[in-house]
Amino acid sequence: MKKTLRYAALGTAGILAFALAGCTGGAPGGGNDDPKSISFMIGNPEDPADLEVTEADMAKFEEETGIHVDLKVIPIENVQTIVQTQLRSGEGPDVFGYDTGPGFAGALADAGLVYPLTDAYEEFGWPVYDFAKERVTFDGEIVGIPNDIETLGLYYNSTVFDDLGIDRPESTDDLMDACLTIKDAGLIPIALNDLDGWQGGHYLSVILSSMVGSKGMEELIDGTTSWDSPVVVDALSLLEDFNDAGCFPPSPVAIDYDNGNALFYSGQAAMNLTGSWLVQDTERNVDFEVAYIPFPGPDGPGVFSGGLGAGLFVNATTKKAESALKFLDYMMTQEHGAWVIQNTQSIPAFPIDTSGITATPLFTQVLDDAAKIAEGTSDFGYNIDVLTTAEFNQAMWDGVQAVLTGQATPEEVAANLEANR
Repeated sequence: MKKTLRYAALGTAGILAFALAGCTGGAPGGGNDDPKSISFMIGNPEDPADLEVTEADMAKFEEETGIHVDLKVIPIENVQTIVQTQLRSGEGPDVFGYDTGPGFAGALADAGLVYPLTDAYEEFGWPVYDFAKERVTFDGEIVGIPNDIETLGLYYNSTVFDDLGIDRPESTDDLMDACLTIKDAGLIPIALNDLDGWQGGHYLSVILSSMVGSKGMEELIDGTTSWDSPVVVDALSLLEDFNDAGCFPPSPVAIDYDNGNALFYSGQAAMNLTGSWLVQDTERNVDFEVAYIPFPGPDGPGVFSGGLGAGLFVNATTKKAESALKFLDYMMTQEHGAWVIQNTQSIPAFPIDTSGITATPLFTQVLDDAAKIAEGTSDFGYNIDVLTTAEFNQAMWDGVQAVLTGQATPEEVAANLEANR
């Protein structure tokens, strides 16, 4: 799920839906008064193959509860605009997928546009991990159900690495050496793509996380360390250095997310810097062996950036709260959580007994890594844009693009980040 603006996997842990027609509005409840029919809005999928899986899931929910779900699918790039516009007009879906964190769900909560769920958590006993619950809590009120745990890291073509005699990179110097070897072989080293802008937040997140770890990221996010500090400048400079060395496509800001992934799937690029939400699509689309590792640090193998993907939220003006809450409760069952892991390769944000679940080696690794993050047994970094404001995020996205195009220096971008924090 693209970060989601990446808004993309919006609404997912098992609801990764559709290539079908979108939604233009209407009163909460899908335009009808039937209390047993709710509308559910999500962004369109990474892979249309998820349609059949989602249809089966919704059919099962209806069979179990008698509640019909009217699915509304909208373009990924328009999710933020459509959701905000409809909710502010007192219309829109009963339930919708949206990103967590202060710059996204937090802004909706501040405007009173989402239904409070603190009482529902107590009533239903939803066992969401504490760290995940914090990401959907604003001014003491829980307003959403976190869908899934995600990591950010580096996929690489193991077949290409083996053929070229490249070992797994254990430092940024190793990664640079690997890039130069791959470039000399006539391939794109890393399928960096930043046309859409939001990807830049992921790139800065993984580089910084592997430089400073969880404590360092916390100090940046809480303001203890300023965003114009040397470590941020160093992270942006590293991105600049890799770009100048030809580790990325010639014009990375001219390549969108889907085309960047396609470069990796086709074998034209040897590495892809993105998130764990892409495991299933990667395995569906490649005919070579793939490994997934943290972006290396300056002196070691680095750490994954960990966090949440999208979440599920209820419209504050819904007239069908009872049915909407039953829908959320369905998503929070052990049975559904196991179904999500098995069928969508998403990782629910609550404990699931995975015994008996069959998974590929790559996804099994992702599951293990996510469990360590959730349990606090492994250090990890953070995905910056789900923890910062919309103003900061825009400055970050624009700033990374400016570094990649040579329109701003790392120092200038870092200073602007501090000004917008």
